Amino acid sequence: MAETKIPRATAKRLPIYYRYLNILLDADKKRVSSTELSEAVKVDSATIRRDFSYFGALGKRGYGYDVETLLAFFKKILNQDTLTNVALIGVGNLGHALLNFNFHKNSNVRISAAFDVNEAIANTVQSGVPVYPMTELKKQLIEQQIEIAILTVPTTVVQKITDELVDANVKGIMNFTPLRISVPETVRVQNVDLTNELQTLIYFIEHYGQQLGDNGQDEPDEDDD
Repeated sequence: MAETKIPRATAKRLPIYYRYLNILLDADKKRVSSTELSEAVKVDSATIRRDFSYFGALGKRGYGYDVETLLAFFKKILNQDTLTNVALIGVGNLGHALLNFNFHKNSNVRISAAFDVNEAIANTVQSGVPVYPMTELKKQLIEQQIEIAILTVPTTVVQKITDELVDANVKGIMNFTPLRISVPETVRVQNVDLTNELQTLIYFIEHYGQQLGDNGQDEPDEDDD
């Protein structure tokens, strides 16, 4: 099947659909409607139908969607059969939390290598993951063929480390620092600013209160290519 270009907001919803379809399969549910999906994942049914339409005819009018068939389709789209190794750069408080979590609920993703300047933890194993000194960053990433990295480092060094990741052929970076990093067009960055997210939540509670619809569920950004 030819690669399908979809909006970013749709791409962010696909794992949500996939997780719920797994729940339905475990419950021996054979089919599901867009309305049922909507109530479960808190995304309106019109958006769900539009998201699915990017991939062709996945369901039948009057029948809905076959759970097993839809799950198999999204499993392939999301590469759930392929193990993706991820590098963690920075093993401080947040880094340790990510190591302990290590995407246990998503068995196709794992942190397989971590890096830190702290000599006390470099060359040790933390939560089952080897921690290397920063001097070995490029070497290990290339040797282990790791193309995804998580950044939880001080803002004073984040751009320098980003440049090193780019030199090591990293294709995707999840950036937990508040700074926006500069990368070539060939590298994808996902910014995760926990402070900003919390401040946004507080703003909506204080300024909108009971006016929040959909049980206060935040909607993803409008579809953008």
